[in-house]
Amino acid sequence: MAFITYVLLAGMALGIQKRFSPEVLGLCASTALVWVVMEVLALLLGLYLATVRSDLSTFHLLAYSGYKYVGMILSVLTGLLFGSNGYYVVLAWTSSALMYFIVSLGCPPVPAPGGRSSSPGPASALLSSRCALCGQQPWALTAWAAQGPGSVSSST
Repeated sequence: MAFITYVLLAGMALGIQKRFSPEVLGLCASTALVWVVMEVLALLLGLYLATVRSDLSTFHLLAYSGYKYVGMILSVLTGLLFGSNGYYVVLAWTSSALMYFIVSLGCPPVPAPGGRSSSPGPASALLSSRCALCGQQPWALTAWAAQGPGSVSSST
C-alpha cells in the first residue's frame, strides 16, 4: 500500500509543481519496482554467498525493503508543506528510524551468564546483511528521491 501511495503522492507533487504528465506515474512505479526487486535480489545473493541460514524468507526481505516508502511519503508530504529544508530533515529522521528498526530486529538474543553461546559466523553474517540493508536505505532514499520524479525541490 505504501508503494502505491508513494507513486500517487509523487504524481500529486509533480502536479502541484506543474510538471505532471500521465507517463510519469508509470515511470515512477516501474522505477520503484525495479529498485525493490534489485535490492531484494542483492540481499538474497549476499545471504547465499555468506552461506547464512535464516528464517527470513524472500517475502520478509520484500516487506523490510518496502518500509522505505513510508518514510518517502512523510518526506514528500513535508517537502510540499515546508519546502526542501523540511524534506531533508524528515528524510534524515525517517531514514535513521528505519535503520534503527532493521538493525534492532536483527540483534541476536544475549546468552545467559554461564551459558554456551552459538558460533558467531552465521549470526554475524546475518546481522551484517541486515546492516547492509539498512545502511543503503538512506542513501537510496536521498539519491532516488532527490533525482526521481517525486522530487519536491522548489522550481521557483
